[in-house]
Amino acid sequence: MIAAAMRIIGGISAGTLGALVLLVVYDATRRYLLHEGSVALQELEWHLFDVVIMLGIAYAMHRGAHVRVDIFYDRFSPAVKRVIDLVTMLFFVLPVSALILYVSYDFVLMSFSQMEASSDPGGLPYRFIIKALIPLAFALLILQAMREIAETWRTIRKRT
Repeated sequence: MIAAAMRIIGGISAGTLGALVLLVVYDATRRYLLHEGSVALQELEWHLFDVVIMLGIAYAMHRGAHVRVDIFYDRFSPAVKRVIDLVTMLFFVLPVSALILYVSYDFVLMSFSQMEASSDPGGLPYRFIIKALIPLAFALLILQAMREIAETWRTIRKRT
């Protein structure tokens, strides 16, 4: 179930990235060829980038594409890699994600209660919706980390 959700999240992130690329091309063309700019378009680019990154965090972990110190990790045996993965999930990913989830809750709640919008003239309204991606992203990361922990633990137990 979590894997299926991550595939959907990855698809949303990829689709958003495609839209972002098209928007940047359109915005740059308008700005440099027609000498017309738009604060709203630039902010929309930032918002779409936020969606790509926030949704892409858990998806990257799902695909095993997250950042590791590969110069060391690649040299380890599969058994050592599994232990490292388990330890980093338990003692880094879960606690940091839980902390961000906890801290971001009030931050997002305040943004919603104020109906936060851009402070720039011509900027986008509804910034609070984008900020809501922070706890969502880290909740998804916690779910994916728990799935990774369970799978890694099962693999370690099979081997012993």
